[in-house]
Amino acid sequence: MEELDLLNSEQKAAVLHSGPPLLILAGAGSGKTRVITTKIAYLISERATEPRSILAVTFTNKAAEEMRSRVLRMVPESAGLMIRTFHSFGAWLLRRSSHLLGLNAHFSIYDEEDSLALLKQVLDKKTPREDLKRYTHLIGRAKDRFLSPSDDLRSLTSDPGFDDTYHLYQKKLEGTGNADFGDLIMRSVELLRENPEVRERIQQRFRVILVDEYQDANTAQFLLLKELYSEESYLCVVGDEDQSIYGFRGAEVRNILEFPKVFPRTQIIRLEENYRSTERILEAAIRVVENNRQRLGKNLWTRKPQGSPLGLAYLNNEEEEARFCAQVLSDGNYEQTALLYRNNYQSRPFETLFSRLHIPYRLVGTLRFAEREEVKDALAYLSLILNPRDEIAFIRIVNKPSRGIGSSGLQKILSTGRSNLLEACREALPLLPRKTASNLEEFLRMVAGFETELSFKPLPELIRNLLLRSGLYEMYKQKDDREGANRMLNLEELVNASMEYGNDRSGLAEFLESLTLNSSDENPFNQDGRVNLITFHNTKGLEFDRVIITGLEDGLFPHYRNNRLEEDLELEEERRLFYVALTRARKSLYLTSCRMRRVFGVVQTRSPSRFLAEIPSALVEVFSSASFGPEDEYTSRFQEGSGVRHGEYGDGTIEKKWYNGREYMVLIRFFSGRTARFILKYSNLVRINHDEF
Repeated sequence: MEELDLLNSEQKAAVLHSGPPLLILAGAGSGKTRVITTKIAYLISERATEPRSILAVTFTNKAAEEMRSRVLRMVPESAGLMIRTFHSFGAWLLRRSSHLLGLNAHFSIYDEEDSLALLKQVLDKKTPREDLKRYTHLIGRAKDRFLSPSDDLRSLTSDPGFDDTYHLYQKKLEGTGNADFGDLIMRSVELLRENPEVRERIQQRFRVILVDEYQDANTAQFLLLKELYSEESYLCVVGDEDQSIYGFRGAEVRNILEFPKVFPRTQIIRLEENYRSTERILEAAIRVVENNRQRLGKNLWTRKPQGSPLGLAYLNNEEEEARFCAQVLSDGNYEQTALLYRNNYQSRPFETLFSRLHIPYRLVGTLRFAEREEVKDALAYLSLILNPRDEIAFIRIVNKPSRGIGSSGLQKILSTGRSNLLEACREALPLLPRKTASNLEEFLRMVAGFETELSFKPLPELIRNLLLRSGLYEMYKQKDDREGANRMLNLEELVNASMEYGNDRSGLAEFLESLTLNSSDENPFNQDGRVNLITFHNTKGLEFDRVIITGLEDGLFPHYRNNRLEEDLELEEERRLFYVALTRARKSLYLTSCRMRRVFGVVQTRSPSRFLAEIPSALVEVFSSASFGPEDEYTSRFQEGSGVRHGEYGDGTIEKKWYNGREYMVLIRFFSGRTARFILKYSNLVRINHDEF
């Protein structure tokens, strides 16, 4: 095969390997996709392996399609080759033996909303939707761990009612003859365990089993792999324990760490040549991740040039952080730049500033800030305060959080015919049940109170009060506790975003308009590509010429739950996440850390992320907070607020200091009342204390 000549010695050894199980430890940027696809093509074209006897499994449809297309380019004659996601393979397997499990031959696969609706049929019809979603989430996690309703579920939750809820749900689900996503794996394992003839038939069919991104496997997927494997099979898994970052989805890093113990005679081949990053970037990533104990270990290296130092900027706050990033982007290289952050809410300052500066951007893998459910809910309350005829806003929040106003109650309100929805509510009160009417009256008093407060309270305080008194903040706080979705942080960021707007109706209107425009997908400056705004988790599998990693502060990254890391395992996963972020960069890398950050409208002092101390200082160039440029001994003496003396203008104070991409600039207000700007290096300024004036 010509493709073999394109591989390095370790890659080639992995492709040619046969016999005992093989674990390919593929470091970041080491060409693992090329290896696994070339191996499949080699088995078919050179080893005369029947394509239909090969099963290749990965975790996303996109990855499966990429793998399939690459193999087809190398070996067009590969009919019968099976490349699927784990869930797709589970559905394929179950449909062929559905009668053995009581499944309908054409069973439907329930998604989360279907499961929630089914659970609602099982429980009291008055069970709050949030409780239904919490139980649905827990059932999914139980199935990821291969835990049935009869197993000990205390590792998942202390809720004493969950066992019965799970049992009732599963009984109802099986009664329909359908399956949910968790069943596609869990019931496939049950099928193979309880039906030896089916297991033997499947093992005879698939003599070669390959698994990509094995570090992302959960317990149920690991158990399915064990059932598929036999002594006559050839098993090869590819993964990187240093890139196991999906613990919150059920992934178990121990699956890859313990692979050699579970599958005897396993051989390990390490892909250690990195084809992506410069030497300095790779060295920084290595020095960070080697602090983890849960590793099999690799010695990554690259033939790439040394490259420029990592830029590290210690900044004052998130607004200054956004300005620093805009300064980095002043060269117009948008499309090959990714700006990374730990949580979705951190995108707001970048969205706002980039819109003002006409820097085109795209939010990757997430909703825009103003389109997120929790933000839209809060904005709907604010819109209703401004315009009681806003029917869309009214329908969205009149029963959120729940006030017992169902579809029939809503219809009675809307059928009054009044355009003012608050007046319609008052008119409909006699038509509603007593409890519902009482709740609706409380809603009306609350909205009226917000209208009054708008005339005399600062906008951030009004929004904070609204979030608390409406119950939205508490509702999403409970969601965060269950799902780790950070919706509460998005609401807190909404308070921060309102601080620069006026404290009256026109200020609120301007604020709402600003969020709407900043969230528009229409961008006339999109000719040359856009900056990619993306969370650390969503960067997996991506790479960019330039990466800016923001928010590197303890508590934010590494992320603390309840103001602390629960255990060392969580810290190690956070460190792996940083390693993934670092290794997305090909040519240049910037890191930012803020001294202060607003949290729910309150400015908090922050400490730099502990991960920054793990990067050797020789690899880093530190940037000034005031100007974003590297400072020398002279320029570092002059900061905003410093007293200065000039030979011609006299004494004054530096009001502003900035970096124009080449030189430091200062704006000085002199005691004479005159202001002037200077290139600092050529200004001949003398630093003086204010008490010398």
